Amino acid sequence: MKRPMEKTGDVTALGAMSGTSLDGVDAAVVITDGHRINGFGATSYRAYDKDEQTVLRAGLGHWSGSAVDAATDVVEQAHLALLESFDAIDLVGFHGQTLAHAPRTRGTLQVGDGAWLAQALDTPVVWDFRSADVDLGGEGAPLAPFFHFACAHHIGATEPLAFLNLGGVGNLTYVDPALDRPEDPGALLAFDTGPANAPLNDLLQHRLGLAYDEGGKIARRGTVEQGALELFLAEPYFARIPPKSLDRNDFSEMVALVGELSDADAAATLTAMCAAGVAEGMRHCPQPPARILVTGGGRHNPVLMQMLAVSLDCPVGPVEDVGLDGDMLEAQAFAYLAVRVARGLPTSCPGTTGVRAAVGGGTLSWPQATDIAV
Repeated sequence: MKRPMEKTGDVTALGAMSGTSLDGVDAAVVITDGHRINGFGATSYRAYDKDEQTVLRAGLGHWSGSAVDAATDVVEQAHLALLESFDAIDLVGFHGQTLAHAPRTRGTLQVGDGAWLAQALDTPVVWDFRSADVDLGGEGAPLAPFFHFACAHHIGATEPLAFLNLGGVGNLTYVDPALDRPEDPGALLAFDTGPANAPLNDLLQHRLGLAYDEGGKIARRGTVEQGALELFLAEPYFARIPPKSLDRNDFSEMVALVGELSDADAAATLTAMCAAGVAEGMRHCPQPPARILVTGGGRHNPVLMQMLAVSLDCPVGPVEDVGLDGDMLEAQAFAYLAVRVARGLPTSCPGTTGVRAAVGGGTLSWPQATDIAV
C-alpha cells in the first residue's frame, strides 16, 4: 500500500467519531489533499447498545483503572466492526472516545489504540489528535475548526460565518473565509459554548429511560425555570475569554438545578441553558456572522433551534441548508485532519485552542511498523 504522506494529490481518508453524547460511532469518507475538500464519500453509523453505553458512562471522568479498560474495549471493537466495512481507503482518522478532559491540570484522555486498529484494518491510522496541542498549552479542543474553514471555502462562503456543533457539549467556530489558511491570524476563533445535549440526555435517561428528547416533545410541554437559568449563566466559564473548552461533565450541577422540576419543565430549562450558552458565546465573535450553520444532534430538536433563532441576531439553520451532512461532519473532520497530520500540516492554532503556535498533533501508526509522532 502506498503511504498517503508520500502522495502529492488527493487522499481517500476515512474518519470516525464517537462523541460525548455516547450514542454511537459515525464514519465518513473525505477526498482531500489536506487543504481543499475535493469530494465526500460513503458514510455509515454504528449505534452503541444499552450495555455498551453503560460501560462507556462508567468510564467517564476516570483516567485509568478497570472502568477505562472496559470502555477502551467497547470503543475499539465498535470502531473495528464499522470501519472494516469500508473499501479502498488510504488513511483512517481515529478520534477514539473522550473519557476525561482537563487540559489545565491532568490533560486529556481519548481511549482507543490506533496502533492496534491499524494492524486490525491493515491500513495506516492517525490517532491521539489532542495530546500535542495540550502539551503546547492548548485546550486540545475543539479540533473541527480547521475542517470548518475548509467547508466554508467548499461552499463558496464570502462573508464571515459560524459553525455551531451541538453534541454532548456545544462548540462554536467563527470563520473568516477571506483568509487563505486556517492558521492565519483572524481566520478562526473557536471555543466550547457550554453543555448541549449531554445534561438533558442524562436526565431523561435517569428519569424516563429515554436516550434523548425526540423532536423536543418533552421540552415543548414545559416552562423554563428562570431562576435556574440565571444561576447557570452566572457560572465563571461564560466570562472567560476564548479559546476555552469543557469536559462533558463540567456542568453536571445543571441537573441538580432542575432536580425538583417536573420532567417537562426540567427538559425545557436544560434546553434553554444550551441556547443561552450559545448566545453568551456569540459576544466573543469579532463581528456578527452572516449566518450560523448548526451541526450535531441538537439541530434535530425544533425547540432548541427555535430558542436559538429567537436569541441570536443572525439567521440560524442546519448545515444541510448549504449541502453538508450534519450527522457526519465531525467524522468527516477527522478524516480531513488525518491527512493534514500525515502531511505535516497544522490542525490547531492559537485562535482555535489557545495553543502557543500552530501545531499538527497526532500519531501515525502503520500496519507492521513503528508509530510516528507528528
